[in-house]
Amino acid sequence: MLNNFFNPKSIAVIGASRTPGKIGYDILKNVIQYGYQGAVFPINPEASEILGLKAYPSILDVPDEIELAVVAVPPKRVLEVIGQCGEKGISAAVIITAGFRESGSEGTKLEDELVKKARESGVRFIGPNCLGMIDTHSRINTSFFSAGMPNKGNIGFFSQSGALGIAVLDLALSEDIGFSKFISMGNKADISDEEIMQALAEDENTKVILGYIEGVKDGKKFVEIASQVSKKKPLIILKSGITSAGIKAASSHTGALAGREASFDAAFKQSGVIRARTVGELFNYAVAFANQPLPQGPNVAILTNSGGPGIIAADACDRFGLQLVPLHKETVDELRNFLPPFASFYNPVDILGDATAERYEKALYLVVQDEKVQGVIVILTPTAVVDVEGTAKAIANIANLIDKPILTSFMGKKSIESGSKILTKYHVPNYSYPEHAVSSLNVMYQYNVWTKRPEKVYPNFEGLKDKALDIFETVRGEKREHLTDSEIYEVLHAYGFLQLRSLMARTSEEAVAAAKVIGYPVVMKIVSPQILHKSDIGGVKLNINSKKEVENTFFDITTRVKHIMPTAQINGVMIQEMVSGGKEVIIGITQDAQFGHMIMFGLGGIYVEVLKDIAFRIAPLSKEDAYEMIRETKVFPLLRGVRGEAESDIDAIEKSILLLSQMALDFPQIIEAEINPLVVKKRGEGVVAIDARFIIGGN
Repeated sequence: MLNNFFNPKSIAVIGASRTPGKIGYDILKNVIQYGYQGAVFPINPEASEILGLKAYPSILDVPDEIELAVVAVPPKRVLEVIGQCGEKGISAAVIITAGFRESGSEGTKLEDELVKKARESGVRFIGPNCLGMIDTHSRINTSFFSAGMPNKGNIGFFSQSGALGIAVLDLALSEDIGFSKFISMGNKADISDEEIMQALAEDENTKVILGYIEGVKDGKKFVEIASQVSKKKPLIILKSGITSAGIKAASSHTGALAGREASFDAAFKQSGVIRARTVGELFNYAVAFANQPLPQGPNVAILTNSGGPGIIAADACDRFGLQLVPLHKETVDELRNFLPPFASFYNPVDILGDATAERYEKALYLVVQDEKVQGVIVILTPTAVVDVEGTAKAIANIANLIDKPILTSFMGKKSIESGSKILTKYHVPNYSYPEHAVSSLNVMYQYNVWTKRPEKVYPNFEGLKDKALDIFETVRGEKREHLTDSEIYEVLHAYGFLQLRSLMARTSEEAVAAAKVIGYPVVMKIVSPQILHKSDIGGVKLNINSKKEVENTFFDITTRVKHIMPTAQINGVMIQEMVSGGKEVIIGITQDAQFGHMIMFGLGGIYVEVLKDIAFRIAPLSKEDAYEMIRETKVFPLLRGVRGEAESDIDAIEKSILLLSQMALDFPQIIEAEINPLVVKKRGEGVVAIDARFIIGGN
């Protein structure tokens, strides 16, 4: 579908200019000067010739077939031009022109009309408000980037920001980084990120895919396509705008903790996207994937001529979860045969500050040949005696013989510049700092793990929805947003959640009777549709042990709540059995504007918003998703048991998370829901839902 964008037989530049410095001039010049072999047609009603090419008043006046139109005319003329493209049979257009959605309400209206016109005309387009696109292999440059054409390479890059695109192209030229394709997406009014990702995944000239995005239109589709693409090629994305709340933080902990950062982080984890936090990381990772084989495991060896940087790299390996594997005895013995006696023969291998290129080469050859080693970080500090260029050549020679990743950190700038160029020439990634090399090797390993994962298993719990359907229909019919405590009890019971014995009391006498039935000690909780966080206003009392305490507590709770919230409707006090032991966690549902329902897990209780030890995933969740989100929280080691404690029932937590995911699918009207705390008992003893709240919409 996108072949006419990347490999057209002919191009028309609509809005071509005779004036150097104007966008229409720069685009036409770029199309011509970098070796494009197809026909080029400048379109300008006021010119007969531009840059030596015959110009035409309109594309309708061009006698030949046109496969790609590059549009750089004023915004109000773009619709007319797209209509003419349809008449001419042009199916692909790159719309450079700005002044659409990014400019305000009038521009938004104009962009909507443009999309409609393009669909009516059978024209697909990139943009508007974009820099253009480049294909180094077909020698197409339809951008107005004036500094030059990037080198031919195997990195495909798409960007929502044209300004960032310019900076990236300039960086690529200065760092000698090669691209296969560069696509400036602009407003993404028609062709989407997902379509470009799919095209790059199928492109034989692209080995690794980079992207910069500010948002996505269809979160579900993004996750679906990204999951497919990332199984074929590394997909590395830099996402900006992570600090503003993507959705309104509503009344539950789950809603308050969710936002753009949480939703995109979950989407990337579930779809295998490698997330870059900075532009530097984006390219650090890209050059590693583009130039070296993937590590087949986490075992790393460090080779250095300086102890300090070697320790820094070792610390970084520990932080990222890579393992400094002990070398085989045979490897150590062979290193002893030629290294100075004061060298370190283990891992990191320190070959000392007077290391020659030959010493580097021998040591690296032995280390990388070791069966235990699955990747090597080579560090060089520019001492007075080190041969930077010779060492770079030696490393490059070995890297091109061995099917294991070798990443380097030639530390410094001016002193190592010549060596860095040699490494780049021979496709060995070099980093100024050891931590960056370690970070890049780590994402390569994690990506290899991702590609080998089996297909996800999505459990389907049948028959649960029917048991809760009447409750949601009743709430909808009464145009309520909140489920009552008794309704929540029924919904959780329908989905198999074990709950504590509870009885509602409207008077202190009923409270005493309920406590007698349940058995001391008990918990007493205020019941009010206006009060969701009972603890915040003193509406929960624990460990009540006598008739007198029940009477006093009933009075204290109701009086206190009435004083703090005089308009609140108090339905009574819930008397509940007291549970002892176990760990408190939270699970919840919230709606995200772009990705739909998200499921949360984390440390429960009253401090959840303070400690924020949480993980999110986008529904539906697979068994693997539930497994991973539990293990990425800090509460997980506590659940495993510490200092002789028994292990908690982690399997029961996983099932609870999956049940909540099923509930979100069954009832899309749920805006927010949470069970907090969910008390986790010992392994094999299950979990108990202590308190919960539900908010629905769509009434």
